[in-house]
Amino acid sequence: MSKETGKRRLALVASKGTLDWGYPPLILASAAAAMDWEVAIFFTFYGLLLLKKKLDAVVSPVGNPAMPMKMPFGPEAFQKIEWPIPNLLMSNLPGFDSVATSLMKQTFKKKGVATLEQLRDTCVELDVRLIGCQMTMDVFGFARDDFIPQCEIGGAATFLEYAADADVSLFI
Repeated sequence: MSKETGKRRLALVASKGTLDWGYPPLILASAAAAMDWEVAIFFTFYGLLLLKKKLDAVVSPVGNPAMPMKMPFGPEAFQKIEWPIPNLLMSNLPGFDSVATSLMKQTFKKKGVATLEQLRDTCVELDVRLIGCQMTMDVFGFARDDFIPQCEIGGAATFLEYAADADVSLFI
């Protein structure tokens, strides 16, 4: 619980920046903030990409055997088929990540799921602290101008100071 406000506090670490891994920290953060919790997300390594001005997150089914491949279009019976596409085919077929990303985005849209951009904007509107990792910026050669102006840049100590009073801490 926050010593200053008496509110519950959520501390998240976002370490992955793919389309499928970008949703969990933003959904959890926006939900907690909507419940009047204090929330901060520390974006490190590939998670830092979620703070870039232009989000171009993709999904790769390679190495993700639990990912169902269903079509977001066509007759209902066709949409219910789970396509068991082997990793060998997915990893050797040029453009497969683009196809998988497009299908996932179509499915999300059809189901009324907010985009990553919309979720991030909601987090900004709800005063979620978006902390970009300074070390990761330095390692990957990013500049402050590469990121949305609403985020702050800080190191591990910045986040740990916040997380020390968290009721819930999650690494995603």
